[in-house]
Amino acid sequence: MENVSYVYVLKNPKSRALYYGFSSNLRQRFEQHQKMSKHAGWTLVYYEAYSNEQDARDRERQLKQYGAARGHLKKRITRSLSKGPESAG
Repeated sequence: MENVSYVYVLKNPKSRALYYGFSSNLRQRFEQHQKMSKHAGWTLVYYEAYSNEQDARDRERQLKQYGAARGHLKKRITRSLSKGPESAG
């Protein structure tokens, strides 16, 4: 699959806060987050892959703006959110 775009969710293992993001290179973007002081140590708990970039951007916007979308996703990934600290990659 070429030109894949991703929507991803990072979790802060201390506060359990979540961050929703978009990237066309998930591995590189995760590494960038790890170098940022406010996201260092966060774990990748979920991602979705899209063959169309605009679909991925729309999904990211949906997760960031609409509580219902976040709520539905959190229900689907409950076990992933409750896991202890692990490294993604």
